[in-house]
Amino acid sequence: MFLDPRKAPQRSHARHLANGSQVRHKPGVTDAAATAPKPKKALNAARSFWLKQLHQWHWISAAVSLIGLMLFAVTGITLNHAASIPGQVSTVETAGTLPTPLLERLSTFPQETTDPAPDYVARWASDHFKVSIAGRPTETTPEEVYIALTEPGGDGWLTIDRATGEAARERTTRGPIAYLNDLHKGRNTGKVWFWFIDVFAAACIVFAVTGFALTWMHAKQRPSTWPLLGLGLLIPVIIALIFIH
Repeated sequence: MFLDPRKAPQRSHARHLANGSQVRHKPGVTDAAATAPKPKKALNAARSFWLKQLHQWHWISAAVSLIGLMLFAVTGITLNHAASIPGQVSTVETAGTLPTPLLERLSTFPQETTDPAPDYVARWASDHFKVSIAGRPTETTPEEVYIALTEPGGDGWLTIDRATGEAARERTTRGPIAYLNDLHKGRNTGKVWFWFIDVFAAACIVFAVTGFALTWMHAKQRPSTWPLLGLGLLIPVIIALIFIH
């Protein structure tokens, strides 16, 4: 017996829930298809996640490197115009005499060496000249012990006559701008500043990379993005090729 398809009972596309309500689907649409996330929605979720991460790393790296960026930017200008900025040179000389017992002990120090001065000499220099020479290499000869006392924005030295014990200390400073310029160059700044520059540079790289990524993600809404980035690259390249010889 054949039934008229038009009068055949339609399969129910309703799904009964525990509370007695029904969820109706269009014919041919399964539960999995109904609940599957739309590709555009998933793409927006991924974009939102990366924007949040990039913004977070961008502002953290900016906060860490902000003061350093200002310092290096300002000292970049002062270094570029160093010849036009007068220095504030100041030289101070002091003298003293190594006590006889210490001078006698110094006779056992090698005649020619670059080893640091003995601890008892370093303690005496610290008390008398208010300078630290512990651990610093020397230029020792049979006549004298010479210690270079370099510092950011200045220079200096200390000598001790091995025959008489007469000691002389000279310190030259060139003012705060010279001091900041040497911080920029890492000149005579020690190991701690050496590692600070590396950490600061890493923070600047994170700041720049996350800034570029944010720029790229917003480029569709800002048509001038890529022309401006290209200009930032093109200007120094042209200057280097044409004007630097």
